[in-house]
Amino acid sequence: MWNAVGIDAWLAGRKSSLEDARVTVIDIIDRVQKNGDTALRELSRHYELSEIAVPDEEREAAYDDVDTKIVECLIEAHARIERFHELQKPKDLWLQEMEPGIVLGVRTTALNRIGIYVPGGRAAYPSSALMCAVPAKVAGVREICACSPPPINPMTLVALDIAGVTEIYRSGGAQAVAAMALGTETIQPVQKIVGPGNVYVTLAKMMLREKVEIDFPAGPSEIGIIADSTADPRIVAADILAQAEHDPNAACILITTDKNLPGKVGQEIAELLKSAPRKEIIVQALNNSGYTIVADMEEAIAASDTVAPEHLSIQVADPLSVVIRVKNAGAIFVGKYSAVACGDYAVGTNHVLPTAGYSKMYSGLDVQHFCKNASVEMIDKTGLEAIGDIVEIIADAEGLPAHAQSVRIRRQS
Repeated sequence: MWNAVGIDAWLAGRKSSLEDARVTVIDIIDRVQKNGDTALRELSRHYELSEIAVPDEEREAAYDDVDTKIVECLIEAHARIERFHELQKPKDLWLQEMEPGIVLGVRTTALNRIGIYVPGGRAAYPSSALMCAVPAKVAGVREICACSPPPINPMTLVALDIAGVTEIYRSGGAQAVAAMALGTETIQPVQKIVGPGNVYVTLAKMMLREKVEIDFPAGPSEIGIIADSTADPRIVAADILAQAEHDPNAACILITTDKNLPGKVGQEIAELLKSAPRKEIIVQALNNSGYTIVADMEEAIAASDTVAPEHLSIQVADPLSVVIRVKNAGAIFVGKYSAVACGDYAVGTNHVLPTAGYSKMYSGLDVQHFCKNASVEMIDKTGLEAIGDIVEIIADAEGLPAHAQSVRIRRQS
C-alpha cells in the first residue's frame, strides 16, 4: 500500500487511466451528438432526470438546506478567491509608443459564454464551483453555464449562486462535457469548458477540442512532496491522505533525500487511516501512490519536474531555494503550515490545476483563461517611412507583390 515507486512508472499510470476510458467516451459523445437531451436522460443511470435545467426557485431554496455557517464560509471564500483573481485582470487596452509614428498594444476582451464542470458523486464540491466561476466573472464573461451530476448538492447550488452563474444543469460525466461543447435542446453550446473531473470528463474535454476550447486536462487529484530530514512525517502523511480521499484514482508521491522518512510517513498513514471516514477510497488511492528516495536536492527537483504534479508541497530546510528551481507544478505549497487544503478552499488561489504531468505545458485556471487578445497597430506617415522599405523588400522576396504595393501606395500618397 505504501511502497517505493519509480518516477516513470508513477507517471505512466496517470496517463494510462485516460486511455482506458477512450472507447466509452467516444460512445457517449456520439450519443449526445445524435440524441441531445434524450441521451443525457438515458445516461443519467442512477437518477431519473425529468428536468435538466435547475429553476431559479430551486437555486434559492437551496439556501434553506445549507447551514448558515457554511453559507457564510462560502461567501468569505468567494471574497478571498475574487480578491486574488482581481490582481490578474488585464487592462482592456494598453498602448505603447515603440518609436516615433508607431504605437503598438493589445486589446483584451472576455469570452461571451463559457461552461464549467462541477464534480459530484462521492462528495460535494462547492469549492470547485467558486474556483471555476470567479475568474470567469472577474474576466467579464456574461454567460456562465454550469453542469454537475444529479442530484446536485444544495451546497453546490448555493456556491454557484454566490458566484453569479447564470445557468445550472443536472448533468455529469462525459455527457455533460459533450452537451456543453455540442449543444442540446436545453443546453446551448459554449466557447470554452473548464473544471476538474474524473478520467471520463477529462478525456471528453480533450477529445472535443475541435468543437470547443478547454482549460487543460484536470483529472483525479494528485500531490508530489519534496521532503528532507526536517519534514514532519505526520504532516506529510496528512497531506497525502487529504489528496487520496478525493478519488480512488488520486495519486501521491513522496520524493525525499531522507531514507528514513518514508517508513515514518508510512506509520503515520497507517495511524491516521484508523479514523479516516473515507478509508476505503484512500486505500485504493494509495495503491496508485508511493515514495522514491534520491541522493540530493538537485535529484529531487529533477524527479519532481518529471512528475510535474498538480500540487507540489515543499517540506525542506530551505524551501525557497527549491521554489526558484522547480519548473513544473500546478501549484506550489511552501513550508510546514502551507496545507494544500488551504489552496483548495480559502487562501484565494485557484485549485483547478493540470494533472497527469500536464503542468509541464499548462498553467492552473486563472482570469486569462477567459480572455482573448488582439494586437493593436497604430502607424502614421513617419512610422510607415521607418519600416516601409523592410516591408516592401520582404513582401517582394516572398512573391507577394500586392503586399508591397499596399505599403508603396500609402508612402506615395
